[in-house]
Amino acid sequence: MNEQIETRPDTDDIPLEPGEKLLREIRSDKGRYWRDHGVLGVLGMVGAGVVLWAIGSPYAAIGALGAVLALAVRGAWLYTEQMKFRWRLTNMRLIGPGGRSVYLLELDKVRRLMGDIQVITKAGDKYLIKHIDRADQVVADIEAARLKRSKRKGV
Repeated sequence: MNEQIETRPDTDDIPLEPGEKLLREIRSDKGRYWRDHGVLGVLGMVGAGVVLWAIGSPYAAIGALGAVLALAVRGAWLYTEQMKFRWRLTNMRLIGPGGRSVYLLELDKVRRLMGDIQVITKAGDKYLIKHIDRADQVVADIEAARLKRSKRKGV
């Protein structure tokens, strides 16, 4: 990719090193965020209802509704914070929010977990890139950048 990608400044923006090129930005997807919370809501509703029914509570239906409402409020509360996060994939590393930075040659595994991407380093550090639309394509892009980097370094 030789096209220049315009980025929005973040307060924790880590500058690129000399010779480092931005390949893509990875941001949470709004639709994926709400789908993930919908799944959590259904699981919470079923879980709360089953537990309350199993202990003989007459309020199983209300408990199930309460679980859905609690997860909806949680989703709305955390939405703006989650949408601020961005990860940047460069030809040298994966740069995340909060000062996280992992060199591509240090990656051990990159895999999809439902709508998220889990990144595991050779040192055992784990990162989760959350609510990603077309996560399979993002994983493929990270793997391709890592492979290209390893060929360049002769690893």
